[in-house]
Amino acid sequence: MNRTERHRGILDRLSEAGTVEVDDLVQRLGVSPATIRRDLETLHEQRLLDRTHGGAVAINGLYELPLRYRGSLHRDEKQRIARAAAARIPDGATIALTGGTTTTEIGRMLVDREGLTVVTNAINIAAELAIRPNIRMIVSGGVARAASYELVGPLADDTLAQLHVEHAFVGVDGITATTGITTHREVEARTNRMTVERAAKVTVVADASKIGTTALARICDLTQVTTLITSEGADPEQLRDIEAAGVEVEVA
Repeated sequence: MNRTERHRGILDRLSEAGTVEVDDLVQRLGVSPATIRRDLETLHEQRLLDRTHGGAVAINGLYELPLRYRGSLHRDEKQRIARAAAARIPDGATIALTGGTTTTEIGRMLVDREGLTVVTNAINIAAELAIRPNIRMIVSGGVARAASYELVGPLADDTLAQLHVEHAFVGVDGITATTGITTHREVEARTNRMTVERAAKVTVVADASKIGTTALARICDLTQVTTLITSEGADPEQLRDIEAAGVEVEVA
């Protein structure tokens, strides 16, 4: 296990529990206590956690796994989902991409497409596509969220309110038939809700781990969702319930 994989494992555990201990990480990651202590010091210096005697805690008691570490979780699944999503986008279309690891993969699959207009509130997606002369890039304003590279808040919402797109692709932290689509942060949910409202079609892209999960903040009900693209291993009962709510389901 290399350093990046260890750091991801540490931060993933921190996002689950809010605190980590050296002894527990040694068993989970299969490395020495000295290695774990060095990793914790490195992450502390990067202000990704607060060091304690025998372990570490989440900064301010809350934690969200940074996007650069989330990107390699379920990566093969997310790339299959992104490929299926990109296949639904014709040349010349006007689309929106919210922030997230799966929507980032969609953006990367569009670099050679012709005549697309892409609207996004994600700085990292914009940075990859803005240099492509074949793509027209529209970026919302807003306040940047360090954990997700997203621009959120009133400035972002006001920009999106002036636009209309043919198809929005929305990354989520949870989706169920009863609670709809949800995310961890309320300010992110509001901006994503505006994106949904400005789209003729809405496709949720979510790997199997998100199916049947409900996060804190509601984005919208399933009545506003056209399609769900997910991965193998998703709970079949949950998928049946989502289909029964009128959403097309594709397993990539």
